Order: sequence, then structure tokens, then C-alpha cells
Amino acid sequence: MLEYKIIGSDPSKEYVLFLHGIGGSVNIFFPQLKSFRKSFNILVVNLPGHKNSPSVTSYENGFTFDHVTDEIVEVLDEIGIEKVHVVGISLGSVVIHKLLSVVPHRISTAVLGGAITRINLLEKALLLWGSLLKNVTPHLWLYSLCARILMPKNNHKDSRDAFIKEAAQMKREDFLGWYNIVQTVPDTFKHVEAKASHIPKLYVTGEDDHMFKKDVIKDTHLLTNTNLIILPESGHVVNLDNTDAFNECAISFIRSKGEFNPQHIKSHVHSLKS
Repeated sequence: MLEYKIIGSDPSKEYVLFLHGIGGSVNIFFPQLKSFRKSFNILVVNLPGHKNSPSVTSYENGFTFDHVTDEIVEVLDEIGIEKVHVVGISLGSVVIHKLLSVVPHRISTAVLGGAITRINLLEKALLLWGSLLKNVTPHLWLYSLCARILMPKNNHKDSRDAFIKEAAQMKREDFLGWYNIVQTVPDTFKHVEAKASHIPKLYVTGEDDHMFKKDVIKDTHLLTNTNLIILPESGHVVNLDNTDAFNECAISFIRSKGEFNPQHIKSHVHSLKS
């Protein structure tokens, strides 16, 4: 079973599940915990191949996003949580897409930060280039290079350094297992509208997320029951780059179960799309 931690057990409060990205861990949500725990019980998990969760090599017939969703559902069942709000960052948002497609009845609302909805031509080229290098270079070198491409600016340094520090604890085979399934990311998004149109979804994207922002704007425009907020002075890892704005938007959205007007989020947020 995935390594997990519960913060709070107030029966009057709903649960929020946090899902990190590749190389990350529950630690990247530290800036969220203090704010969220005032209103919610919190469930944080380390995804396969991270910290003390099972290695990606432990799954039969190869590692896939199906294994990830099965593991998350197993944790929810173990704790006895029937429905949960989910907050994900980067590939954590990809896992949310999979959950929305496979077990929408277990999701109350979804907040997707630094979301990835497709792999465009540039990203395919970078993945191919990385695939050629992955067997002849240290995996942390490849991860660091990817982090610098995704988060290139000086104001992304703290986020970039945090992810590289966390990834240093990841085993090579686990990193490569995740790297190898990145190409299937578009498949996780395909059925979101058909399966989860009734579930309120909030996409929070950084204004400086040069890799994924344009595609997220284009793709979320087609989704029902969906809001998109673009945060200024933020890159791919929006929960770290602009913590106050991210927390305010996400908490307001979850509290209202999606019945909120993004224009009413007045603090810190200057760039809005809905």
C-alpha cells in the first residue's frame, strides 16, 4: 500500500487528498497544510516509487497510471473515505485526470495545479531526447535538466530546488518507470469530459508555465463545470511559486464545491480566465 499520512480527524470536516508530481513527495505541500487543515481533514500520499511507497518495479505487467489509481482507491478504502476532494500538482494532476475517468464517484471536487493535458511536439522531442540519454546518464542529472527546462526563471528557483532535492531520494528505476509512462499522459485526459462532467474542476496554471499553459487553456475551454485561473509570477509549480494565491483559490473553490466566481478572488490574483 502507498505510504500515507492523515492530518486531522474531525468528523464534521471533509477530506482533501494531495497528489504530488514526479520526483516530489508530500513535502511539496507543506505550504498548503496549515491553511487547508483549518477547514478540512488532510490526506497526503507518496505515489509509487517515492519515499516508502512500493517501487514501480513491483507491479506485474509493467507500471501504468491504472496501478496508481488502484493504489489510491485502496488507501481511501483502507481509511474508509467514500468521497474526497483532490488537489494535484504537475503529474499529480495527470493522476487526477485518471481518477476522474475511472472512479468519478469517489471525487467531490478537483483542483489541478500545473496541469498537463497533452504532449505537444516540443515535449515529444524532449521526451525522445531524454529517452536517448536516460541509459547513459545519471537519472538525477536528467531530472535536474528537465526541472530547469520546466522552471527556467529566477523566480522559479525555490520550486526547482525543492523538486530536485526531493528527487535526489528517488531510485533510478523508479524515476525511469515514471518517465516511461509520461507518453501516455494524453490518454488520461481523453475521457474526463465523458466521465466527470458533473464534477467541479479548477485548473490553476502559472502565467510563466511556458510548456503547458497554452494547451491547458485550449483544452479546459471544452470541459463542462470547469474554471481556469492563471496566476502571475508563477511557473509550473504554482503551489510553491504563489502559495497565498493558490491556497486562496483552491480553498474557496473546494468550500463552495465549485459554486464560486473566480472574479471574487481578490487577493493576489491578477490574471483570471474562466
